[in-house]
Amino acid sequence: MLRTIASRLGTALPSLAGVVVVTFLLTRVLPGDPAAYFAGPVASPEAIAQIRAELGLDQPLLAQFARYLGDLARGDLGVSLTTGQPVLADIAARLPASIELTLLGLLLAVCTAVPLGVLAALRQGSWIDHLCRLVTTAGVSLPVFFTGLLAVYVFYFLLGWSPAPLGRLDSFMSEPARVTGFFLVDSALAGDGETFRAALAQLLLPAITLAVFALAPLARITRASMLAALSADFVRTARASGLNGRTVVLRYAFRNAMLPVLTTLGMVFSFLLGANVLVEKVFAWPGIGSYAVEALIASDFAPVQGFVLIMAILYILLNLFIDLLYGLVDPRMKEG
Repeated sequence: MLRTIASRLGTALPSLAGVVVVTFLLTRVLPGDPAAYFAGPVASPEAIAQIRAELGLDQPLLAQFARYLGDLARGDLGVSLTTGQPVLADIAARLPASIELTLLGLLLAVCTAVPLGVLAALRQGSWIDHLCRLVTTAGVSLPVFFTGLLAVYVFYFLLGWSPAPLGRLDSFMSEPARVTGFFLVDSALAGDGETFRAALAQLLLPAITLAVFALAPLARITRASMLAALSADFVRTARASGLNGRTVVLRYAFRNAMLPVLTTLGMVFSFLLGANVLVEKVFAWPGIGSYAVEALIASDFAPVQGFVLIMAILYILLNLFIDLLYGLVDPRMKEG
C-alpha cells in the first residue's frame, strides 16, 4: 500500500507543477489591474504605479514567477489584498465550510442514487425504473444555481420551512468551539443540541441542491453497472446453484458493480467542489468558492492561485483514496 501511495503521489507532481504554471499565467493575462482597483477610481497614475511596484507587478513576468515559486517553497501562498490576511489563513478558515457542505451533499446523493439505481436495475420497466430516468434527466438538465434559487423560493419564501439563506448559522447564534471547523461535528462534540439543529437547518437546503446535481450520474452508472453484473455468467451460475436472491444481488452483483460507481463517485466529488462556487453565492455560504469569486472580481491574484492549487491537491488526494478503495472492494485490483 505504501508503494502504491508513493507511486500515485510521484505521478501527481507533474500535474501540480502544470497547475502552478497555468494558474500563474492565467491570472496575469486576465483583464483588470489590481493596483488600479485598490488605488481607487480617483487615484493618480503615480499612486497606481507606486502600488504596482509595491506588489511587484512592475517586474518582468519571469521574475514574478520566480518570486511566486520561492514563496510556495516556504508554504506562503501570499496575502489577500481584499481581506488583508494571508491566503493560507483565509483558506484554512473557509475550507471546512465548503468541505462540510460538499460531504453532506455527496452523502445525500449516494444514499439516494445507489438504492435507486439498484432497484431500477432489478425492476426494469417498472415505475421505479421510470422514476430513476426522470431523476437523472432532471439532475443533468437543471443548472445548479437554478435549483438553488428554486429551492430558496419554495422552501424559504413560499413555505417558510427553511431559515434565511444567510450563511452557516443564524445571526443570533454563536459558533461552536472550533475543533474540526465542521459546525455539525463541533456542536455535537460540545453537546450543544441547539447549535447542531441550527447548523443542520442552514446546511440542509444547499446540501440538497448539490445532491440533486450529484445523484444523476451516480444513479445512472449504478443502474448500468448493476444491469451488466446481473447478466454476467457468475451471477447466473450463483442463481443456478440455488443461492438466496439477496445473497446473489448484494454479495455477487452489487460488489462487482461497485468499481464503476467508485470511479464516478470520485469524479462527482470533484464536480461538486466546482459547483460549490455557485451554491455558495446563492446561499451566502462563507466557503472558499465565494472567496475565490470575490478575489477574481477584485483582480486579487494570490487568493485565486491559492484556491486553484488547494483544489488540485484535494483532487489528487481524492483520486488516491479512490484507488485504495478499489483494493478493498475487489482484491484483484489490489494484486494488480
